[in-house]
Amino acid sequence: MLKHFVVALVAVAGFSLGNPLCRAQSALLDLPRDSQHSAVTQRIGITDITISYSRPLVKGRPIWGKLVPYNEVWRTGANENTTIRFTDDVSIEGKPLAKGVYALFTIPGENQWTVIFSKVHTAWGSFTYNQADDVLRVTVKPQTTEPQEALAFDFDDVKADSAVATLRWEKVAVPFKIDVNVHDIVQASLHNQLQGLAQYTWEGWDDAATYLLTAKYDLNEALQYEETSIRTEPRFDNYLTKSQILEAMGRKDDSEMAKKQALDRATAAQLYGYGRLLQGQGKQDEAFDYFRQAAKKDPNDWVVHDGTARIYSAKGDYDNALKEIKITLAGAPDNQKIFFEPMVKKLEAKQDINKN
Repeated sequence: MLKHFVVALVAVAGFSLGNPLCRAQSALLDLPRDSQHSAVTQRIGITDITISYSRPLVKGRPIWGKLVPYNEVWRTGANENTTIRFTDDVSIEGKPLAKGVYALFTIPGENQWTVIFSKVHTAWGSFTYNQADDVLRVTVKPQTTEPQEALAFDFDDVKADSAVATLRWEKVAVPFKIDVNVHDIVQASLHNQLQGLAQYTWEGWDDAATYLLTAKYDLNEALQYEETSIRTEPRFDNYLTKSQILEAMGRKDDSEMAKKQALDRATAAQLYGYGRLLQGQGKQDEAFDYFRQAAKKDPNDWVVHDGTARIYSAKGDYDNALKEIKITLAGAPDNQKIFFEPMVKKLEAKQDINKN
C-alpha cells in the first residue's frame, strides 16, 4: 500500500524516478514545483467564489484514461487539494450548497464527469478521500476544447446572478454552473451593514433603498429605508429617490409630492442634473423648464450655463448657445472639460448639441 502511495505521489507531482537531474521538490521546503499554484476569483453580486489549485502540465503525456484514470476519484489538479470557497450559499447545477470551503474532487469519464464537493479540504491529493465526507455531487458533460498545456480554471458566461466554472486541460473542458440568489443575499447583507456606522448617515439608507429600487425588489422595504434616510437628514437626493420608489409602486400623487419636496431643496446644479436626467428620458420640454429654474436659482454656477446653451441650441440660436457653452467650458474642472469641448465645435458648425 505504501509503495503504491509513493509511486502515485511521485507521478502526479512530476518527479522522474530514473532521472537524477529532475527538478527538486520538497514537502518541507519552499522550492519551485512542476505544478505551480494558481487561484482565480469571481464575484457574483457580493458573493466571492475562489478556486485555489496547482497546475500540472501535459508535457506530451497521454492524460485522460492514462495519467488521470477514468472512473476514479481525482484531486482535480496536483499537490494539495484543489479547493473552492464560497462566501455565501450557492447552487451548483441547480443543487444547493452552503457557504464554506470545499475540496474539489472529480471522477473523470469519457462521456460524463462527477464533480464532488468534500468537507475535507486540507488533505494532499485524493489518497485519503472518503465518500462519507461528500457534501454534494453533480454530474456534468465534458466538452472538447483547444489544447491546454497547463491545467486551468476559468469563469465563463458570467451574468448578474450566475457563472460557469470551467476546468480546461489537454483537449477537455469540464463546466459546472454556479447560481447565486443575489437579491436575497444583498438584502440580508444590508440588514447587517445598516447596523454599523452606515446607519448614522443619510447616504447609507439612501444607497440601500436605491439598490432595492433598481433591482425592483421589495419596494416596501426600499420605502422604509428612504424614510429613515429622510429622517436622518432631509435632502434633495433622498426625497427624489422616495419619489421614484413611490412611482414604481404606482402611487403617482405621493410620488409627485415627494418630487416637489426634493426640488424645493435642490441646488442649481441639482436642478440642472435633474433636467439632464429628463433629457435622457426624452422629456425635453420638462428638462428645459428645470434648466430655467437652475439659472434663476444661481445664474453664476458654471454648469447652469450648459443648460442655457441647450435651450438656445434647440431654438437654432447657435451664437448665444456658443457663448453659454464657452462660459461652461471656462468654469468646468479640468477633468470635465473633455465633455464640453466637442460641444464648442458642434455649435461652431451650427449643429444642435441636444442631438447625438
